[in-house]
Amino acid sequence: MVKNFSAALASQGVEVMVLTTDSNGDIDQPPLDVPLNIPVEQEGYQVQYFRCSPFRRYKFSLGLLRWLWQHAPEYNIAHIHALFSPVSTAAATVARWRQLPYLLRPLGTLDPADLQKKRQIKQLYGTLLEKPNLAGAAGIHFTSVQEAKISERFGTNALDVVIPLGVKPLEKHSPGLARAEWGIAEDLPLVLFMSRIDPKKGLNLLIPALEKLLESNRDFHFVLAGTNPQDPDYERQIQEQLKSSSLASHTTIAGFVTGDLKEALLQDADLFVLPSYYENFGIAVAEAMVAGTPVVISDQVHIWEEVKNSEAGWVCPCEVEALAKLLQEALGNLGELHRRGANAQQCALSNYSWSAIAQQMIQAYSQILLNGLNDS
Repeated sequence: MVKNFSAALASQGVEVMVLTTDSNGDIDQPPLDVPLNIPVEQEGYQVQYFRCSPFRRYKFSLGLLRWLWQHAPEYNIAHIHALFSPVSTAAATVARWRQLPYLLRPLGTLDPADLQKKRQIKQLYGTLLEKPNLAGAAGIHFTSVQEAKISERFGTNALDVVIPLGVKPLEKHSPGLARAEWGIAEDLPLVLFMSRIDPKKGLNLLIPALEKLLESNRDFHFVLAGTNPQDPDYERQIQEQLKSSSLASHTTIAGFVTGDLKEALLQDADLFVLPSYYENFGIAVAEAMVAGTPVVISDQVHIWEEVKNSEAGWVCPCEVEALAKLLQEALGNLGELHRRGANAQQCALSNYSWSAIAQQMIQAYSQILLNGLNDS
């Protein structure tokens, strides 16, 4: 997301420097093989990588923070992605101390449901460390109106900046490419789940709902695409559940899919399903929509109103019966699937193009800087 966002800003004349670490995602992975402590040219913007030290487990970097302290006066604004992460928390603190205006993007971490995870630690961390940063922020970047409505602010009242995430139009791939990769028959409706394999994604709703479809003699093929290196036990549990279920012969477990094959799978799918218990935006949904695939999502995926209003798919509560009913309705009308798929693509291209989002963000930055001048 940050790469596409930075490139879109740069294409419209914004000078962008991305500060990050050499962390390769999961703690058991070796560091990224990248130049350290020097700017690396990307698509019109620069990235500077810093070694994770002294706490690689927490992706912390004293070098990054030292650089930010020294160079903060050279920049107009900082856009910090993630809360409850030591390096981003410390970066916001540095920006605040150096009087560099900053936006915080919480990535769903202020959702009350997410705050229930490790609740006591998060309450203490939030009160002591994030509350001052939230209070000092020039704005909080939420990606949906619903995310802004429900988010915990720890008693602060920073400006809400509601701007969605973006998606890039996909390259058109030969129809059937993904089906051929996994041996899925052309005449079977392809139902796709593509996201992290995590309890919050509603797989405990989707699997029994799909089993009900089979019981009603509705034929289809289900593709489960995604992994969860942070919780491999849960991933294995879901895989074993599918293998021992009536869905076994109707299911492909694809694992992590990327690149051209991911795009082809999104385009070959007849229906994309994500019945999450909470989702601050739902970038996977937007990716399916831009591929022209209609979606079935829960009303806890926070772009559900856009999906409903544009008739880009179907929306249901987090209930097995309701989900099964909508899946039955969607798969029972091929013409309606195609109509809503076309609506989905139009909605995504109109609302989630990176160029449009960059324009909105530049306006937000400009207003923040103007507000700062008026307050000084």
